[in-house]
Amino acid sequence: GVGLNMFFKPYTIAPGGLSGLSLVISKFTGLSVSTIMLLIGIPLLVFSIKILGKKDAIKTFIGMVILSGILEITTISVTQDVLLSAISGAILLGIGLGIVFSVDGSTGGTDLIALMVNRVIPSLPVSKCLTIIDGMVVLSAGIANGNIETGLYSAIALYIIVKVIDAIISGFDYSKAFMIITEDRDELKEAIVNDIKRGVTILDGKGGYTNNDKSILLVVVNNKKQEVSLKKLIKKVDPSAFIIVSDVHEVLGEGFKSIAA
Repeated sequence: GVGLNMFFKPYTIAPGGLSGLSLVISKFTGLSVSTIMLLIGIPLLVFSIKILGKKDAIKTFIGMVILSGILEITTISVTQDVLLSAISGAILLGIGLGIVFSVDGSTGGTDLIALMVNRVIPSLPVSKCLTIIDGMVVLSAGIANGNIETGLYSAIALYIIVKVIDAIISGFDYSKAFMIITEDRDELKEAIVNDIKRGVTILDGKGGYTNNDKSILLVVVNNKKQEVSLKKLIKKVDPSAFIIVSDVHEVLGEGFKSIAA
């Protein structure tokens, strides 16, 4: 609510979604954003009860009412810089939506429209439908303001929102996955378990060029110090090892975050 009212509304920055659509319609009609969100959102929610289920529909309705209430009491513009407004509002919106999605909630917005369109046209994926709808909202923001820059600021805000939502849902934990192809399996495994204090999963492999049997050690580390130490350890034990290092967004299980969480 704060992101929408204090940062987006003064400049009609509309980064997709029902909230963005409501901002654009508000610019044309003069009606409050909260009123428009309820006028569009409630009928949409009624039509989508079968998709959401009764429990989630009630949660979505409560969220819509609370958001509309917050929009009524947060009416102060805090900056005159449009780019700063786009970035700050997007961060706040991304955090809010990330929390909603992480508890399996729904914003009751264009995601419901996308789900209903997908039911009618199964060949059109929900993700593509959402992209089309959000793209149209971003474009309409520029038309509403009579300024293409507003559409560009809206696109920047949409990008930031998506990235912040991903970060909230995936978590901020630092994790790297190592796939180590080695011929010194036992020595390297013992060194990793004893020195780095990390578990190891051993996979069997075969060299495509040499046809020699090889072992693949899969190791996940959860901080920069372990990453550096593991690289030094591999170099010491098996300098000819082949290593693939990749970013890991989330690790669940023993030694990391609980699966139940």
